[in-house]
Amino acid sequence: MNRQPPVLELIDLELGFPGAPIVRGVDLSIRQGEKVALVGESGCGKSLTAFSILRLLPPGAAISGGQVIFEGVDLATLPPRALRRIRGKGIALILQEPMTSLNPVLPIGLQVAENILQHENITRKAAKARVIELLDLVGIPEPARRYDQHPHHFSGGMRQRVMIAMAIACNPRLLIADEPTTALDVTIQAQVMELLEDLCAKLSMAMLLITHDLGAVAQWADRVAVMYAGRIVEEAPIRPFFSVGPTHPYSQGLLNSSVGDSWHYATDRLTEIKGSVQSAMGETGCAFAPRCPLADRDCRQGPPPLDPVQPEWRAACYHNDAAASAT
Repeated sequence: MNRQPPVLELIDLELGFPGAPIVRGVDLSIRQGEKVALVGESGCGKSLTAFSILRLLPPGAAISGGQVIFEGVDLATLPPRALRRIRGKGIALILQEPMTSLNPVLPIGLQVAENILQHENITRKAAKARVIELLDLVGIPEPARRYDQHPHHFSGGMRQRVMIAMAIACNPRLLIADEPTTALDVTIQAQVMELLEDLCAKLSMAMLLITHDLGAVAQWADRVAVMYAGRIVEEAPIRPFFSVGPTHPYSQGLLNSSVGDSWHYATDRLTEIKGSVQSAMGETGCAFAPRCPLADRDCRQGPPPLDPVQPEWRAACYHNDAAASAT
C-alpha cells in the first residue's frame, strides 16, 4: 500500500459550461509514484477532468467549484503566470494523438528542447545534450542523428516516445497521460505502457492515466477510478477490483461488456449495458438509475455519496451490499 503523501488532490471538483455542469463532486488523490487510472465511456468527463488540473479547458468551460491541490497549492485559483511555471515542469501532459500533437515543420529535438529552455536555467548546447539523453531514455535509436529529423520521419510509436520525452524533460512530479496508446497497434501499445511504468519508477513520478482500455488498467495501474456522467462512482485498488469484482453496477457492466483475460465475468458471454446516458441537466438522483437493475425509489432522492465498502475502496451506490453480492 502506497503511504506517500498525495501529490495531487481533487476536492469536490465541479466544472462545465454556463448552465451546463459536466463534472460534479469529484474527489480523487494521487500519491507519489502511484499510477491511477480514470476510466469510463466516451463523454463521461474523464479528459475534461484531467485537463482541468492545468486549466487547459475548451473555450467557455471553467472550474465552478472545488479545489485542485498540487503539492499544497490550489491550481484552481492560481494566477496564470504562476500556473505556467507548473505546466510542463511540475505537471506534464501526454495527449492521445501523437500524429497531430507535434509541429510538423520543426525538428523533434527543438520541440523537446523548448520545454527545457522554458523552465530551466540552461544553455542551448546543454539543452540539446539533455534532449539526446531523453530520446535515448525513451528508446529512440540513434538519438543524436534523429535530433534534427522532423515528425514525418518517425512512426506512430516513435512519435509517442518523442511526446513522452517532451513530457518528462523537466522531471515532473505528475504525468497526465490522456489515452496515450489510442492510435497505436497492440504491440506498440504494450511497449509504450512498459516505458511509462519504467519512467514512473525511475523518476518517482505519479501518473493519471485516462483510458478506455480495461486490459491496460488491469496490467499497469495501481488504483482505478470509474467515472459515469461526470461523477466518480467507484474507486478501488486494482487487484481486488479485477479479481473479486467491482461493487458499483456500472463498473460491473463495464467489465462484463469488455474483452480481457485479467478478470472474471458474471456470465459466460459479453453483455451490454442497456439504455444510454441521461442528460446531466436537472439531475435529481443517481445518474445511473435509469439503466441500473437495482434502482428503486431511494435512488431518485439524490446522487449517492462515495462511501467506503472496504479499506481503500469506495463506491457511490445506495445498494452497495446488494451490488457486491451480484459480482
